[in-house]
Amino acid sequence: MKLKKTAIVSLLGLAAITTNVQAEQFTVKIENLTNGIYFTPFLVAAHDSNTALFTSGTSANTSLEAMAEGGDISGLVADIAAAVPTTSENPAGGLLAPGASTTTENLNTDNTDNNYLSLVAMMLPTNDGFVGLNSWEIPTEAGTYTFTVNAYDAGTEANDELSASIPAPIDFGTGTGGTGVATSDSNTMIHIHRGSLGDSDSVGGESDLDNRIHRWLNPIARVTVVIQ
Repeated sequence: MKLKKTAIVSLLGLAAITTNVQAEQFTVKIENLTNGIYFTPFLVAAHDSNTALFTSGTSANTSLEAMAEGGDISGLVADIAAAVPTTSENPAGGLLAPGASTTTENLNTDNTDNNYLSLVAMMLPTNDGFVGLNSWEIPTEAGTYTFTVNAYDAGTEANDELSASIPAPIDFGTGTGGTGVATSDSNTMIHIHRGSLGDSDSVGGESDLDNRIHRWLNPIARVTVVIQ
């Protein structure tokens, strides 16, 4: 399902939006650890134990597909709204560049059941790869908690690594003329991403991605949660 071409353009203009409850505050810092991969606007959500943005080993729903293929987080925001989560949308104010970081405004969980943290953002250039943290239990003690997170494959599109299949709001240094790394993928469930392969042929080969720029392996991001 091709959802990507126009979705990402409108997302880049979003402002950071934070919904606060009261009392216990924390911030979430996200660092891009890759060499040449950009992250689309993040959805960061503190939610209850019955809510999830995604679940490994299951089929992606339409909202997750829209995020993973086009960077559109609006469907996921709507999906979890009934649970009244504490959220930060697009804290970076656009794409998060390689080596860059972004930090949410103070979020609050006190007097709520929002004791689990999740976050998602599409990775560019990829077909349907996304940064994913699923239901990390927020500690009750004040302090600084740092950990790394992996990239997931939504399983909704073959990883052909062709420019025509990937949104391009900026110049990622991709090539043209590739034949496609994969025409289909056997695992159509949400799973850990195998990484981009790329090649060194900018006008042919299998991939339009440059293996000197776009090659990456997990983990791809560092998350630091500071609880006051």
